Amino acid sequence: MVATLADTKTRLTELIDRYKHRVDFLSIRLEEAEGTDILLRGGKVETMSEGISMGGQVRACFKGGWGFASFNRLDSLERRLEEAIAAARMVGDEETILAPVPILQDSCQLLLTGTDPRHISLADKKQLCGRYAEILQSLDDRITTTSVRYGDSIQHMLLATSEGTLIEQTWVDMEMRFAATARNGETVQTGRETTGSRRAYEDLVSLDDVVLGAAQRAVNALALPPVKGNTYTVVIDPILTGLFVHEAFGHLSESDMIYENPDLMEVMTLGRRFGPKELQIFDGAAPEGHRGSYAYDDEGVPASTTQLIRDGVLVGRLHSRETAGKMDEAATGNARCLSYHYPPIVRMTNTWIERGDTPVADLCNDISEGVYARNWIGGMTNGEMFTFTAGEAWMIRNGQLAEPVRDVTLSGNVFSTLADIEAIGDDFFWDESGGCGKGGQSGLAVGCGGPSLRIRNVVVGGEAAE
Repeated sequence: MVATLADTKTRLTELIDRYKHRVDFLSIRLEEAEGTDILLRGGKVETMSEGISMGGQVRACFKGGWGFASFNRLDSLERRLEEAIAAARMVGDEETILAPVPILQDSCQLLLTGTDPRHISLADKKQLCGRYAEILQSLDDRITTTSVRYGDSIQHMLLATSEGTLIEQTWVDMEMRFAATARNGETVQTGRETTGSRRAYEDLVSLDDVVLGAAQRAVNALALPPVKGNTYTVVIDPILTGLFVHEAFGHLSESDMIYENPDLMEVMTLGRRFGPKELQIFDGAAPEGHRGSYAYDDEGVPASTTQLIRDGVLVGRLHSRETAGKMDEAATGNARCLSYHYPPIVRMTNTWIERGDTPVADLCNDISEGVYARNWIGGMTNGEMFTFTAGEAWMIRNGQLAEPVRDVTLSGNVFSTLADIEAIGDDFFWDESGGCGKGGQSGLAVGCGGPSLRIRNVVVGGEAAE
């Protein structure tokens, strides 16, 4: 596989040289990928496949207008070049502004710390899924539906640009998802877990307790009382913190959303205070070993770490070369595409809130009545508004965890919620379960992290308070 892509470098360079005079910018990205997809529902195989694909994309820019074409036959590359260039010249009527970046030639592979999933047979992967499905189903007769999904993907990318960049990069990504639904009469509850890795297949083979926990939560919730809907001081665990910083804040930091939206541009003004001075938020692919980590983005920009909020103040945002150029800021290495079928767009990588200095045991102190929520089973965002459903929750009474409750949804405005952070815990956890969706490109691997947080004035949905 590697030789197939490596042998095309000379041809790509020659084609770039032949066509680059017709546009302001030109790039060709080739990709060879192989992967496995297994889905078990109720313990029965619904999907089990292995596949190999090869294709590429051409991007051309002329007077600010972009042309894009994808292909899966190398002998059609010149036709796709012609199409992308023609499209760019047809729509371009302004100025091409791309942030300057280093011109690099490099070949790199994100190294695994353990076994490559390509060295594991399809039968063994299926057996692993079957074992987890049995754990989910065997816990309790009230479990009515189970699902186990396994996926791995190995991508080898080659990128050449008209500026002289030539990047070759390879990475491996793995993910497993588990769900169990329990029913007792009209009451239905679901427990979910997702995990992933870019390190080793071994990270997926000893998850019995995690899988059992998903099923146990579904069963336990059947007997729990629903939370009384109200506005509470809430303490959330690091997994919910990671979800919050990614979904509620991270997407608003993606600059393609900002420069096209004057209202959001005004809200996301650099230098504006959004949270307490203890609040630090980052995004970056440079930290190694996480699911959003890589050496170069899909425009050939080196990975970096961008501080988005420093001491509670907005100081940065995420960029492609185009958004950085149009906003007169530096490219951050956040242009990513799911595969060669899609153009790169501004995406998060690994997004996190830095740990604080409040002992976790003290986060509930002085809360006369509140909610402690951990993990998650779903959520949605709409601009600056968010709603997340907790995987587990307990009432807090007089500074102590009290009775567990179910059907806990946390809602609010992200900017108000950031301002309402009262304390930041001294713990931290990386959640490698992320599969991000944007612009029709769903399932892009990302990492999320953070500490526990204490937040006042959170709207908690449930049964209406009497």
